[in-house]
This record gives sequence, C-alpha cells and structure tokens, in this order.
Amino acid sequence: MDEEPEKERTRPAPADGAHPPPGPPAPDDESSTRGASGNEKAEGEAEAVTAVRTRRRRRLKRTALTLTLLLLLPLLTAEIALRANYTGDPADGTYTRGKDAIWLGHAWVDGRKKDRDVKTLARRLRGTGIRDLYVHSGPLEHDGTLPTSDYPRAGWLIAAVHRELPGVRVQAWLGDVLAGESPDGLRLERAATRAAVVRSTREILAAGFQGAHFDLEPLHSGDRDYLGLLDDLRRVTGEHHALLSVAAHQIDPLPAFHSLWGTLTNHPKWWSQAYFGQVARRVDQIAVMSYDTMQPAQSLYGGYVAQQTSLALEVTPPSTDLLMGLPFYYENRFGHWGWAETVPAAVRGVRLGLSRTDADRARFGVALYVDFAASEEDWAAYREGWVG
Repeated sequence: MDEEPEKERTRPAPADGAHPPPGPPAPDDESSTRGASGNEKAEGEAEAVTAVRTRRRRRLKRTALTLTLLLLLPLLTAEIALRANYTGDPADGTYTRGKDAIWLGHAWVDGRKKDRDVKTLARRLRGTGIRDLYVHSGPLEHDGTLPTSDYPRAGWLIAAVHRELPGVRVQAWLGDVLAGESPDGLRLERAATRAAVVRSTREILAAGFQGAHFDLEPLHSGDRDYLGLLDDLRRVTGEHHALLSVAAHQIDPLPAFHSLWGTLTNHPKWWSQAYFGQVARRVDQIAVMSYDTMQPAQSLYGGYVAQQTSLALEVTPPSTDLLMGLPFYYENRFGHWGWAETVPAAVRGVRLGLSRTDADRARFGVALYVDFAASEEDWAAYREGWVG
C-alpha cells in the first residue's frame, strides 16, 4: 500500500516576528529551487534504474548458477560413483575363459599380409584366450552390397589360420556408416538395403568365413530396423552353422542419458540397457565398444568399464558370448584421452564388474581393438592382467 502524502509544511516566521513579504518569491530563488529539485529527481531516477539493473544481473547470475549446478551435479555425482566403482579387489578366478577376440585390419584379406605374418600372429596369440578373429572384409556399400573384390585373399587367410591356430575362428568384420546423422550412408529403414546386407552375408559365409561380425555406426537406441535385420541375419548364419556377432554401443551410464545427450548433440552415443538386451538376445556374440568414453583419468575410466560390464551382464542371456572391448590403441583427443583409457585400467574394470555381477559366467571375454595399432605394452597388460 502506498504511503499517505506528506502534509504541506509551513514556513517558520522570521525571528524578529515580522511576516514575510507578500507575493511570489524572487525569480532567482524560484529558479534555484527548481534546479535543485530537478537534479535531485534525476539523480533519484538514475539510482532507481541502477538498482533495477543490479537486481536483474543478480537474478540472472543466480539463475545461471542454478542451471549449471542442475546440469553438473548429476555428472559430478556419477564421476564420484565411477571412482568408487574402481575400488576393491577382483574375485579370484576372474580371468580369461578362452572366449576372447581381436579385431584385425583389412590388410589380412587384401593381399598385403603373407604367410610369415600369419606365423607371427600365431606366436602372439598362442597361450592367450583369443578364440575369434574379426577380420575387416568390407566396408559394405551404402546400398548393402559387398563386392568380392574387397576380400580377394580370404580363402588364403582362413586356411592359414586353421593351419597355424587350430580352433581359432575367422569371422568377416562388416560395417558401414549409417545415414541417421548425415545424408550419406547405409539406410536400414529401406527394405531393399536390408535384403542386400543379407545377400552379402550369405556370399561372404560361402567364401569360408565362420561368422559375420557387424559394426554399424552411429546406431541409435531403439532402432527397430536393426533388430529386424539381425533376425534375418540369424537365419542365414544358422543355415551356414556360422556365428552372428556385433559390435555394440555403450549402455546409458545414467538413466535415459542417450536421450539427453541426443537432444544436446544430435548424437545419442549410448543405448538404453533394455535395447542392449534386445540386441544381445538376437546374436551369438556381442562385443561392447568400451572405449572412447570421455573419461579423464584411469580410475574413472576403469570404474566406467566396471559399470558397463555389470550393466551388460545384467541383460545378456547366458547363451550369448559377452565381450568387453579393450583399447589396443593410443590417441589423445576429446572423447579419448590416451593417459586415461589404458589396457590395465580396462582389464581391472572388467574384472571388478564381472566379480560383482556374475563372477562364474562362462560365456564371457574381452575383445582387443585393434591389431595394427597395438603396442607391446598393450599385449603385456592383456596377458598379465587378464590371461593370468
């Protein structure tokens, strides 16, 4: 409520008792009085405007701080949880089950590799848990086709591996960029494209490969066309008594995080845990690409891998081989810090996640990415930390 107007004040009488002279005040007095009042009013208005602006700036700062905290607090809490996830000791016996795999580059099927290279590879792999080789034999064309000229030496490689490494299986690693985030790429929503992928798989299995391993990226969580493709591919691999395996995206580290990240970046990097389980139930093997995690320290990366291992174990059926990826390469860039994403940290994280969730699981292993970038230190860490 506004205050009551101040009552008009009367001018006090002069000290000698005389009344003031009648009439208006002298012009000089009037102008000086008005000038003083005008200055005071202007100064008051300026102070009011300044006060309003100051309050507005303070409100904006408080709002910005509140929004920042709302965004950062869950991430900070998650990072603290990841660090705690890296503590403790792995359970006894959480070592290789002989179900490991390695991704191999295209040089193995295009003529660059020779018999001596297979012998060297055999010496490297003997005594480890590696059972499957994912040999790059593509990529698929954007229409789903795969020229036989992409894998001219496949027959030689398969025969050489079977000779040098009996029991090790050779799978064709096929993939392509999906068109979901750009105008170019393979479009799974097209029935003709999916049919072509199925035909290409049938052809490459006829060349002697013992399995087909698919790596299609970026694959958004919930993609029903991908699930339908896997159902069709499973029938083909079953006819050939071959394996169907896939490289899988990571699982939401926070509930529905793929949706939030997708909204902010148009690249929903993660899958929901439920969707991961739907994919895992349709394949013989699922290998989690548990690298390129944006984690800045080994302890956080190892805790992240432990979390991913547990999340994947919870929804992967016992009939499916679950493999956790190991970073057999070194890069420093946003998304992958080489000093943090190390093989020792990944192996310890895998063992911790396995220990806490399903320590006795038989169909479990690690997948090494990738042969041509691996260092001696990577191989030593894999042997010492996982092979035992």
